[in-house]
Amino acid sequence: MKHVTIPALALLAGPALADHEFDGADLEQGARLYQDHCAACHGADLEGQPDWRSPGPDGLYPAPPHDETGHTWHHPTAMLFDYTKLGGQEALARAGVTSFTSGMPAFGDQLTDRQIIDILAWIASTWPDRLAASQRSRNPDH
Repeated sequence: MKHVTIPALALLAGPALADHEFDGADLEQGARLYQDHCAACHGADLEGQPDWRSPGPDGLYPAPPHDETGHTWHHPTAMLFDYTKLGGQEALARAGVTSFTSGMPAFGDQLTDRQIIDILAWIASTWPDRLAASQRSRNPDH
C-alpha cells in the first residue's frame, strides 16, 4: 500500500488561522454543511473512501477519511482551509507542489470562509483529545 506524504502542504499561504479560530464555530452548522458538501466523498461518518492510500486508475487518490484513522489531523488548519476553499490542485500549486495530483474540488464559490471554518471545527470536534491537541499544535500562536 503506497502512502504519499506532502510536507510542503504545511507551507500553504491560507489565512493566519490559529486554534482560536474555532472559537465561536457553529458545530451544528458545520455538521450539516459537512453532510451537504463533503459526505458524498469523505463519508457520512468521516470514514473516507476505500483504498484511500492507493491511487486509482486515473492516478487520483480516493477521498481520505477525516476521522482519527486518516491524516487530516496531521495538517495545520490553514492548509485544510486552503485545500477546501481553493481545491486541492490550486492549493498544491500555490504551495509549489507539482508531484501530486488532487481530485479535491474547490468549495470557495459554494461556502463562505466562516462555513469552511465551521466544517473544519466540526471535523476536529470528533477527534480524540490527543489527536485534536496534536492538530492544534501545528497551528500558529499555539
